[in-house]
Amino acid sequence: MGDMTFVISEFQDAQIPVGTRRDLVLPDIPRKPTIVVGMRRTGKTFVLYQEMLRLLASGCDKRDILYVNFEDDRLHPLLDTVLDDILESFFRFNPDARTSGFHLFMDEIQVVPGFARFVRRVIDTLPARIYLTGSSAKLLHTDVATEFRGRGFAVEVFPMSFVETARHAGIAVEANGPIGPNIKAHLRAHLDRFLEAGGFPEILDATVQQRLQTLQDYVELVLLRDVIERHKVENSMAARAFSRLLLQSSGKRFSVNKAHADLRSRGLRVSKDTLHALLHYFEDSYLLQSVPVFSASERVQASNPRKIYAIDQGLAWAMSHVTATDVGARLETAVFIELRRRAGRLLGGQISFHVTRAGHEVDFVVGDPFERQVSQLIQVCVTIQDEATREREVRALRDAMEEFSVDSSTIVTMDESRTIEVGSGLIQVVPAWDWLRG
Repeated sequence: MGDMTFVISEFQDAQIPVGTRRDLVLPDIPRKPTIVVGMRRTGKTFVLYQEMLRLLASGCDKRDILYVNFEDDRLHPLLDTVLDDILESFFRFNPDARTSGFHLFMDEIQVVPGFARFVRRVIDTLPARIYLTGSSAKLLHTDVATEFRGRGFAVEVFPMSFVETARHAGIAVEANGPIGPNIKAHLRAHLDRFLEAGGFPEILDATVQQRLQTLQDYVELVLLRDVIERHKVENSMAARAFSRLLLQSSGKRFSVNKAHADLRSRGLRVSKDTLHALLHYFEDSYLLQSVPVFSASERVQASNPRKIYAIDQGLAWAMSHVTATDVGARLETAVFIELRRRAGRLLGGQISFHVTRAGHEVDFVVGDPFERQVSQLIQVCVTIQDEATREREVRALRDAMEEFSVDSSTIVTMDESRTIEVGSGLIQVVPAWDWLRG
């Protein structure tokens, strides 16, 4: 049995960091582990710290809290007994916890083979509340459904939202709260920075050069740890080129066939099957997300191009000189991530794009495509002051509202606010600084 006393003592002796408050409340469901999932560096660990501070404020003794980060190099190579060794070391430190109860926080748990069996056993035999973090969507789609047999509750963490980054910048704003003209002016100014910098916590106070380097390093870290090493990808050059191509295409339609031809033209020998697998790995690691066309047919979804979105508009900006100047692409990416944050993984919150019968595209349809139930239709446009642009955006929404029997829709712009009446209902034009507040 390995001595893991240093894990216990270091956490007990250290101050728990206090970061900018995240608008994310972890559920407290008895006998269910809480699984926090998201891309690396989005702030999953600080979400755990926030929960620990909440527990301490409610009267919990710090001795009853165990925190382990499994990317600590001192724990590697990981022995088969590492989880039991850590738990037994904790019980030697706090014997009463075995019967009185404790809180177990395990960071980046996906690197530990067989962790799900350990978690199930602890939940079944000990009075423990367990919190896990990981940088793989497999924790949601596979482990919660199979390993935990539905007995885990998953929470996704995205980069900080517009409201959270505004709070970090000292702007006193809450989601949905009333705002005065002074706060409005600050929010509008903050929007420009948010669309450029994004929401990764570590870069919010960085210079432009530091931000560029850090965000590019994040992409390399995800590629190395969560794609190349985890999935044993042999063609690392193709993985890097493909990820860059996709991140530079945030907000645009994408097909593997087109990407394959593009990469081949650059002299990269890679198969379409490899690109399909890499796309799955990129999505699994939360580096980016793909959005299908709205259809009740999985065949139609699979055979049509999808739209690609980086997990953060700042990340897309850092990887692309084109996106750096394309405010519309960054705004659309920010709206997508906010929709993902709000809608979660519910069937009724699925995000698609739609092409009307007349061939006009609606950026986002929120609803259940298999039941053809639509709750939101959203267009994203920097400005609709130009008459031709306004007519194009309105026409697409008007047609979609008629096709789906929906009487309202939204155009998110940088600054404009108005109501447009069409035959099928009302289109609300909303400035992004207001829409992003929730």
